[in-house]
Amino acid sequence: MSFKLNVKTFVLAPLAAAVLAACSSVPTMDTPKVEVPTGFKEAAIGNGQWKLATPSEAQPRGEWWLAFHDPALSALVTQATAANQNLASAAARVRQARALAGIAEADRMPQVGGGIGAQRARASDVSLGLPQGTPVAPGNLYQAKLTASYEVDLFGRVGASVSAARLDAAASEATYRSVLLALQADVAQTYFRLRATDAELRTLEETVRLREESVKVNQRRFELGDIGEFDLARAKTELATSRAEAIGVQRQRASLEHALAVLLGRPPAAFGQESNPMADAHALPVVPAGLPSTLLERRPDISAAQQQVMASNARIGVARSALFPALTLSAAAGTETASTGALFQAASKAWVVGALLSMPLIDGGRNRANITRSEAALDESVAAYRQQVLTAFQEVEDNLAGLRILAGQAEQVDDAVVSARRSADLAQKLYNAGRSSYLELLDAQRNLAAVERSAVQLRGNRAVTTVALIRSLGGSWQ
Repeated sequence: MSFKLNVKTFVLAPLAAAVLAACSSVPTMDTPKVEVPTGFKEAAIGNGQWKLATPSEAQPRGEWWLAFHDPALSALVTQATAANQNLASAAARVRQARALAGIAEADRMPQVGGGIGAQRARASDVSLGLPQGTPVAPGNLYQAKLTASYEVDLFGRVGASVSAARLDAAASEATYRSVLLALQADVAQTYFRLRATDAELRTLEETVRLREESVKVNQRRFELGDIGEFDLARAKTELATSRAEAIGVQRQRASLEHALAVLLGRPPAAFGQESNPMADAHALPVVPAGLPSTLLERRPDISAAQQQVMASNARIGVARSALFPALTLSAAAGTETASTGALFQAASKAWVVGALLSMPLIDGGRNRANITRSEAALDESVAAYRQQVLTAFQEVEDNLAGLRILAGQAEQVDDAVVSARRSADLAQKLYNAGRSSYLELLDAQRNLAAVERSAVQLRGNRAVTTVALIRSLGGSWQ
């Protein structure tokens, strides 16, 4: 029994069957659907005070901190962008991702190499077909050749790998923008906290000054016999308490100054920020919240999560392509000779051309398991994307609510400051006239100091929350 093997049929038949079985190993993938609300809850509560805006991720981001009209803040943001180490690390990761995309792209091109070498060997007499025991002399072989290989991307393995690498690079770039936005927001929030602390410290220093004057007045009145030692002791107690509070705020200021130095990429010992008390919260910009759907285009972290979803989908294609044949074309040309003198002669030319079609037959379920793992990775990235979107909406709602509530608090505290100042003034006059006790005066002064500190703290909180809203909106609204 005999038969003839048709090489073309042997090679092309399974290849054609595989082509019909799977023209593309990458599954069709759209951005995961996320339920987007028609409006922000807080925008309705705020009586429509939030304007509409239609920015997108593709638009260049503006320098949002300029809306605060604070040259010192702008200078700090510029310094941080140039020297922050976390940002430098994120930039390095972007370069790595781009390089990996370049490595994947290289698989699309033929791989060409060259080499020159020599070897000395002795073959066995049996392998040469000689009688056993026949002496065989060792010989030399000198080679100089060029080699080339190319994988024909039949089922999209190379294309899927390139797509995944490109999407990883895009995700890395979006993550970099997210780190940059976070850095800018951290610098602005730390700066405003520092200014609010300076304002609080100035209020406490004024309180200390008033307490010192009160101690001096009570000391003279005690020496003249107008008051008893009780009033003098209470005045000294209030002075010491106010000084202690001022020292505590100085500690907070030092910590904020150190944190700002690190954000700027500088050691705390080499950085100092001049005192610049925050005077007025009414100069803060009004940030338009925009439409909820635009939030998905603004925020770089959502963009990064979306790119990761698409990259995970492309890797399913890479895993599926392992089930199908891989066709590799190869060629080599050069010279081979037994002596170095003839290495570059025309008679020593040699070449070889080949094609290898390979596919797995038995792998113990490895490739199927890898497909399952890739599909699970896609499910994970989809869930992470949806969670990122939900978190984004939560952050916007939180900050809109925060600004609304802080604005209401500020109105009440401003009224309280006016009343407390009037009360303290009347209490001082009554005490000087001998018509009220020192305890009543202290109570009025203590209330005034507390209300003024609350006003200062609210001022800082409104600035910090405004920056948080800008960050939650993606750092741009124009």
